[in-house]
Amino acid sequence: MVTKKKILLMDDDQIVIDVCREMFENLGYTAEFVYNGQEVLETLKTAQNEGAPFDLVIMDLTVPDGMGAEETIKPLREIDHDVKALVSSGFSYDSVMVDYKKFGFNGTIEKPYKLDELDEILQAIF
Repeated sequence: MVTKKKILLMDDDQIVIDVCREMFENLGYTAEFVYNGQEVLETLKTAQNEGAPFDLVIMDLTVPDGMGAEETIKPLREIDHDVKALVSSGFSYDSVMVDYKKFGFNGTIEKPYKLDELDEILQAIF
């Protein structure tokens, strides 16, 4: 039996979350959704403590009034060094998106998400 991969997505835009909820479901993934980096860290710790860690974390680069991906990646790696993490943004020219490995990410995903591109990226990660 194939286990569904578990994804944590962080984005401050409810529309992005709603669209991703449907996309992940259509692609056969289990997903949880949070709005900022602090919630990522809390959710990741809880999942680790329950013995049900995430296989992938996707984080929005910028979160007004909260921790974005760049601020979250270091403490995230302290909680789960091996988790795969993608940084997401509509600004593909941002230095974090261009040099993602230097910042501690495994890859990038550009907004707006397209189902076929998301599927391709997730297949490559897993």
